[in-house]
Amino acid sequence: MAEFVFEGKKVYYEIHGEKGEPLVVLNGIMMSTLSWKPFIKDFSKNNVLILVDFLDQGRSDRMTESYDHSIQVRLVDALVDVLPYDKVNVMGISYGGEIAVQYAVEHPDKVRRLVLANTAGRTSSWLRKIGDGWNEVAKHKDGFAYYLTTIPVIYSTEFFEKRADWMDGREKTLKAYFSREDVLEALIRLTDSSRDYDYVDRLHEITCPTLVISASEDVLVPPTEQIILHQHIKNSSYVTINGSGHASMYESPSAYAALTLGFINLDDDGINV
Repeated sequence: MAEFVFEGKKVYYEIHGEKGEPLVVLNGIMMSTLSWKPFIKDFSKNNVLILVDFLDQGRSDRMTESYDHSIQVRLVDALVDVLPYDKVNVMGISYGGEIAVQYAVEHPDKVRRLVLANTAGRTSSWLRKIGDGWNEVAKHKDGFAYYLTTIPVIYSTEFFEKRADWMDGREKTLKAYFSREDVLEALIRLTDSSRDYDYVDRLHEITCPTLVISASEDVLVPPTEQIILHQHIKNSSYVTINGSGHASMYESPSAYAALTLGFINLDDDGINV
């Protein structure tokens, strides 16, 4: 557990493990370093796992004014600069994947391998309207209403029904978390920061080996968006986790971990046949 100061704000991060390829993990909007607790043991067994809270997330400082992705991209660069590595591997899911895309475009010399899960190269007009809906609910400061609006849709119907007890636990935890006024204000800013995100025309600038992970039941960021990533990132591979929704890391944790760790731990030249 550690902190560093970035543009006058404290940023919280964690390092787990002592050997192997370094893996920087970037969170989705409603996540934090705590979201990865079930993965720490396996992700740090043969790798150095670096978790970080973006500004307005978890234990990092809150913002007061609106911003766009660029500040989070600079935050990632500041984090990489405090680490003892020339290059890191980066895995981002959803919002974190968007930041990872921009970071790989703007700092190609610092990214060895890239994993992009349930994410996109742009905020479509459809997704922008969904974000507007989340923010309108958040303005009413009703944590349960925000939970009902945002969380069920990120899971597949099958998972939601089969794991009802787990979902009930999530509801209890997140309802309390979303009831905090500072959290809802932060979530509004985080969501708004993606409004004008569009890097599709720059995806070809990503030169590192890239794995694009899609989920067949993702209705929030559907597979068509991941296909766009794969088509524009020249050195990319594309894989679908069947039966999972947007929260593929929770719905299919073993597959998610195997894909991520298997990919980043390949030799630089990959496997030639």
